[in-house]
Amino acid sequence: MKERIAKSFDICANKLVQFSQDRGRQYWLIFLFILALTLVSITPFPGHSQDLSSGKINSTGNQVCQIDKSRELRGVWLTNIDSDVLFEDKKTKDAIALLAASNFNTIYPTVWNWGYTLYPSKISEAATGLALDPNKGLQDRDILAEIVKEGHQHRMSVIPWFEFGFMAPADSELAKRHPQWLTKRQDGSTIWWEGNVHQRVWLNPLRPDVQKFMTDLIVEIVSNYDIDGIQLDDHFGYPSELGYDEYTVKLYQQEHDGKLPPKDPLDPDWVQWRADKITTYVAKLFQEIKSHNPQAIVSVSPNPQEFSLNSFLLDWHKWERKGLIEELIVQVYRDRTASFLRELEQPEILLAKEHIPVGIGILSGLKGRPIFWHKIYQQVNIARRQKFAGISFFFYESLWNLAAESPQRRQAALKNLFRDRAQRPNLSNCQFANSLTQNDVQND
Repeated sequence: MKERIAKSFDICANKLVQFSQDRGRQYWLIFLFILALTLVSITPFPGHSQDLSSGKINSTGNQVCQIDKSRELRGVWLTNIDSDVLFEDKKTKDAIALLAASNFNTIYPTVWNWGYTLYPSKISEAATGLALDPNKGLQDRDILAEIVKEGHQHRMSVIPWFEFGFMAPADSELAKRHPQWLTKRQDGSTIWWEGNVHQRVWLNPLRPDVQKFMTDLIVEIVSNYDIDGIQLDDHFGYPSELGYDEYTVKLYQQEHDGKLPPKDPLDPDWVQWRADKITTYVAKLFQEIKSHNPQAIVSVSPNPQEFSLNSFLLDWHKWERKGLIEELIVQVYRDRTASFLRELEQPEILLAKEHIPVGIGILSGLKGRPIFWHKIYQQVNIARRQKFAGISFFFYESLWNLAAESPQRRQAALKNLFRDRAQRPNLSNCQFANSLTQNDVQND
C-alpha cells in the first residue's frame, strides 16, 4: 500500500513540476506551497498518542526504533525514603553535581509521597490542609524548582516521579479527610501492608473525584515548572485484591446486567475490566498533560507486564499500544542473570522497544540489602548488548552510600561505566519508525 501511495505521489509531483515550469515562476511557487502542505499533512508530530492497539506492527523481529549509539538514557531515582538527599538544599545541590560529574543525564525526583507533595501545592493544600510535606527539611523550600534549576544547569533532564500514585499512608490527612475515596476488599477492609511494615490505603482511580484530584496535581506541575516530563509507575494502579468498594461494585453491575463482581480477585475478566477503566483514565490524563505542556513526555516505570497487570491492575502494555507512553523504563529487579534475561525478552517489552525508547530499571541496592558492583555492571552490559535505550538506577542513596563497596570505589566505577557524556534518547529518535508503523496499522 505504501509503495502505491509513493508511486502515485511521484507521478503527480512530476506532472506538477512540469506544469509549473511551463507556466513560470508564479505557478512554481504555487507548486511549492501545495507540496509543503502535503508534507505537513502526512508527517507525524511528537507528543501525540498513536494507537497501535490492533497489534499489527512490524513483525519481522528486527528492532525498528534505532537509537543512535551516542545516545543513552542514564537515569537515577531520587526519593525521600531511606535517603536524606532531598532534605537539605546543599545535599540536593551536591548530589546533582556528583551525578552530572558521573555523566548521568536524567533525574527522576519523587514529588508525591507519603500523602504529601514535596513542592508547594495548592491542590494538595485544598485536599489535605497542607501545601507541602511537613518534614522540616522541606519547609520554606521548593525542591522541585531547585532540582529543575540545578539539573538543567548541568544539562540533565528532570522528570518528576509520582512515586506513591494512588497509594497513601493509612493515617494520612488525605485518607482521613476523604474516606469515600478509598477502595476496599470484599470484607470491607482497606488496610494494605507494604513490606509487612507500613499500613497503606489506596485511592480508587475509577472514581471521577479521585481522577480529578490526581489530574489536577499533575497539571499543576506540568503547567508551572520547566520539567522534561512526568513519570508514573505501578502505583498508578492498585492491588488486585481491592476494588470491592460500593462505587466500583455499582459501576460493574451497571455494565454487567446487575451481576456482582467475581469473588476471585484474580478472575481474568475482572482484572481486565478494572485495568481497562484505569487505561481509559490515563488516556484522558495524557491529553491533559499535552494540552498544558506539549513538550513534557509521559514516562512510565512499571514492573514487567504480567506482575504489573495481575498484582496492580496496571496494563502498561495496553497503554503502550495506545500510544500513551513516550518513555518506558521497566523495573527488572532480579538477582539471577537468567531471570534478568528472561524479563528482558518478554514480548511486551520487545514490542514497545520497536517504537519508543525503552530503558531498564536496575536495582543498585536497598537499605539493608547492598548489591555488589559486579552484579550491577553485568546487568548494565546485558541491557546494552540487548540494545535498550539505557538504564535507570533505583536509587540514588544505594549508588554509593548504601553500597557493598566504599563510596569512592563506587563513584570511580560509575565514572568508568559512563566514560563520556551522552544525550538521552527521546521519542523523536523513533519518529520515522512510528510513522511507518502507524501507516501499516491504518493500511492493513
